[in-house]
Amino acid sequence: MKNGQGGFTLVEIAIVLVIIGLLLGGVLKGQELINSAKVKNIANDFRTIPLFIYGYQDKFKRLPGDDPDVAGRFGSNGVLATGPAGHKVGNGIIEGQWDSKEVTDENVLFWQHARLAGVAAGSTDFSDATKASLPSNAEGGQIGIQMTPPIKDLSGTYYVCSTGINSKLAQQLDTTMDDGAPDRGTVRAQEGSTTSSATGGASKYDDGKSYTVCQAF
Repeated sequence: MKNGQGGFTLVEIAIVLVIIGLLLGGVLKGQELINSAKVKNIANDFRTIPLFIYGYQDKFKRLPGDDPDVAGRFGSNGVLATGPAGHKVGNGIIEGQWDSKEVTDENVLFWQHARLAGVAAGSTDFSDATKASLPSNAEGGQIGIQMTPPIKDLSGTYYVCSTGINSKLAQQLDTTMDDGAPDRGTVRAQEGSTTSSATGGASKYDDGKSYTVCQAF
């Protein structure tokens, strides 16, 4: 009498394992494509911000965010960048920290002025902090600009920083735009969501950590 119970043959098991392998490979490849798209998106942020500056300067011979004639240029929609005590409008410096959310800081009004001039896209209503639409990167982290070095020994005129970038993306971004080292070159990174000009870039990109990446130009 034959036993009615049967198991999988070696061929059937092999087919199942191949299918699982293909599925896992597809998932990994898909994640790789997503990461590559994010890196390209973040790199594009770094490349386009200088264009906002040069486009605005070409039109008005002023820096966006530091334009004393912005109200006259754009009417009631313009907000004069008064800034904290010590800030001087029209002195050729975009004053403030890249990650500021204070609408009177020049590096925040940078975005409003560039948008009013039509060189950047986005809302121009910066009447208060809740309405100010500040840009974010592909990972949802803030991106901004300042004119003082955000990281020790990073040398340039302008500095663009983007935060909330995981180690793999940060490494790939650094390699794409510079030398892949967080403590050398024109692209540097510090662990966490802020920067400190008192310290240099991180010694390496550690898995599982988040970084703020800055570029000098």
